[in-house]
Amino acid sequence: MSDEKKILSQDIKELRVELERLNNHRFIRIHNSNLRMMWFQFLRGLAFGFGSVVGASIVVSIVGFMLNQMEVVPIIGDWAKQLAGEILSESQRVETGQ
Repeated sequence: MSDEKKILSQDIKELRVELERLNNHRFIRIHNSNLRMMWFQFLRGLAFGFGSVVGASIVVSIVGFMLNQMEVVPIIGDWAKQLAGEILSESQRVETGQ
């Protein structure tokens, strides 16, 4: 019976050491403070947003380049020329004050 108590006592000591080590971990220290946790989540959100924008830009530019090389979408090309012409004429009209 005393051997079981010694083993149990040793296990409890080891558990305390591990629990103390876990509580001193950086992740736990960040989440102990609401301000630090909000700052961490804010930075995480900024990184996610920036990565999403950069990734989407790369994908759209690659798809646009491939479609331009295939010349499969002439309707979009004509529409884009018409749109660009409208924008240029409108900007010139605004510049001249008409």
